[in-house]
Parts: sequence; C-alpha cells; structure tokens
Amino acid sequence: MKSIFLLVPALLAQSALAGFRQEKTDSSLKLFDGDTLITEYRTDHHLPYLYPLVGPTGVGLTRNFPMKKDVEGEQPDHPHHRSFWFTHGDVNGHDFWHSKDHNSNIVHKSFGESSEGVFSVNLEWQQDKVVLLKETRTYRFSKQDDQSLLVEVQSTLTAASEVKFGDTKEGSFALRVSPTLRHEGKVAKGHIANSEGLTDKKAWGQRARWVSYYGPDSSGKDVTITMMDHPSNLNHPTYWHARTYGLLTANPFGEKSFTKKGNGAHVLKKGDSLTQKYALLMQPGTFEKDSVEKTYQTFAK
Repeated sequence: MKSIFLLVPALLAQSALAGFRQEKTDSSLKLFDGDTLITEYRTDHHLPYLYPLVGPTGVGLTRNFPMKKDVEGEQPDHPHHRSFWFTHGDVNGHDFWHSKDHNSNIVHKSFGESSEGVFSVNLEWQQDKVVLLKETRTYRFSKQDDQSLLVEVQSTLTAASEVKFGDTKEGSFALRVSPTLRHEGKVAKGHIANSEGLTDKKAWGQRARWVSYYGPDSSGKDVTITMMDHPSNLNHPTYWHARTYGLLTANPFGEKSFTKKGNGAHVLKKGDSLTQKYALLMQPGTFEKDSVEKTYQTFAK
C-alpha cells in the first residue's frame, strides 16, 4: 500500500504538466500549451529571458518593449527590463543588470534535460569573457486546479573564483508587467499587495514572502500575478524592488539599498554554490490573498 500512496504525488505532477510541448533550437526554446505559445526562452540579449509570458487569460502579462516597439500604451523606458529574467547589478563590481556594459554577459551554453513543462539550461556569467559564475537553472511550468499557471524557477550559482554579490537595489529575480497592471502610468489600472498586508508604494523595499500585481490585463480581464520567495532562499523573506511603474524584483542582496542600514552583500568562495528558488503564479480573476497564500504554502513545502 505504501508504494501506491507514494505514486499519487508523481501522477498528480504528471497531470499538471500534461499538454505542454516544446520546440527547441541550440539557443532558444518555445513552450506551447496545445497550440498556444506560453513563452519562449530567448538568448538574443546580454542575458537570457522569457518572452512572451502568456497567462491563463490568454494574453501576455509582461511588457512587450523592447522586444516589440510602439505598442499602444507602453512606455519605452528601461530597455534592460526584459519581460521575465534573473541577474544582478553588482557581481565583483560589474553590472550584469543594465544593458550598457556589454562586457558583462550571462551566456547560454547548453540545454539540460527537458520534457513537457520542464527545461533546464547551463549558463556562464562572464566578465570580458572570463567566467565568474557557472549556473544551472531549471524552469517548471504547471497548471493549477483553478486554471492558474505556476512557473517555478531554481537557480544554482557556482563560483569559478571568489565572487561578491554587492548590495544594490538593481536585481535580481525580475518581472516587468504589462502597462494595464501598473499602479501608475497612462493606462495603469493595477495595484500591488504583499504577504504582510502592505499595498502599492508601501510595498517597495519591504521584506515579504510574496508580492502580487493585480488588475486588468490588456484585454480587460482581471488577473493576478504573484512572485514568491522560497523559505530556503538566502535572506528569506527577501526584500522587494516593487515599483509602481511595473517592475517587480525579489532581491536578497539589497538590504542597505532598501533600509539604509546593514549590508546585504554575499560572498561565494571558489567552488561554493548558492541555490535560490522562486515561483511566479498567474491566476485569472481578482486578487484573493487566501488563494495566493494557499499556493505559497504548497510551494514553500
């Protein structure tokens, strides 16, 4: 009987992943749900990113710029904000966040194992082509019971030599939402809420287990998109660079930048590794704190 019970979670996981399929080249991967493109892993920038990111309402929930320009309602600011990405603005003093320093690059080396809604990638963080970090990153897409979509991301960074992640607000696990989900802007109709009950501007720089953006998507349908910080992560609950113009980042290294005290810098000695786990939950409908918290507790376990 024990083996039967152990089999149930595996069967449920397979069911949640069912329906996804992949189209892959050496440097990109498209993920489909049936015939619908959910996202594409892209390497045409100084770092990899996912774009588009299509939620359960059937439209993209991240900004199109700069991948697509002159989209109505979008502002052409911060061209280094690329939909859904992971990087940091101070690695041994080098800026991997902004696009201006093209000598700091996160380079796609190869794909790891992939099937249905799961794929992994092998990356190198290079400064002037010298490898500072090697990274293995895994993306897992799954459908939830209420037609929501959950994206779990696990990143393991291994230092090729001693590496210091500096204390800066420019990082790290990042999302730029579509214009209607913004809280401020010409077409903004959205709001921000975090796990500690803080909203909108009050959520910036605060520690929380999760942060939600919610409001109408570009088609006018209500949607909630939530980023989650796993309890095993460095400096959990993390600090959040949650800006009302549409940027949302989980940043474990920004203590002084957000609070004006302390030091969030973190050093990896040569050969040491740091593993971080995050999730992005996309739900149809209006924001419901209890529903978000329920999914977070499952993710946290």
